[in-house]
Amino acid sequence: MAKIKYIAFDGTETTVEADNHLSIMSAAISNGVPGIVAECHGACCCSTCHVYVDPEWYAMLPEPTDHEMDMLDFAIDPKETSRLGCQIKITDDLDGLIVHTPESQI
Repeated sequence: MAKIKYIAFDGTETTVEADNHLSIMSAAISNGVPGIVAECHGACCCSTCHVYVDPEWYAMLPEPTDHEMDMLDFAIDPKETSRLGCQIKITDDLDGLIVHTPESQI
């Protein structure tokens, strides 16, 4: 299990304790975290689970796949630390991970 902190665009913080092997998108949806829409339910065919990974954590994540990078082209206001929440799998090493949600997903 890991604790993931989601920080909404308006500054609202939600911390979720989530099982390993879930995605940070799944953990957010299961816990009603605002700012994650997940229209494709984790199929990596939209960008509505777009998050900004806290810069201190970004390098600790596996590299995004080419497919994820292609989908991020559809995200609103992508940044250097943008990732799709459906592609980040929770592990014990991610305990304390901080992600920020954009102002809008659609």
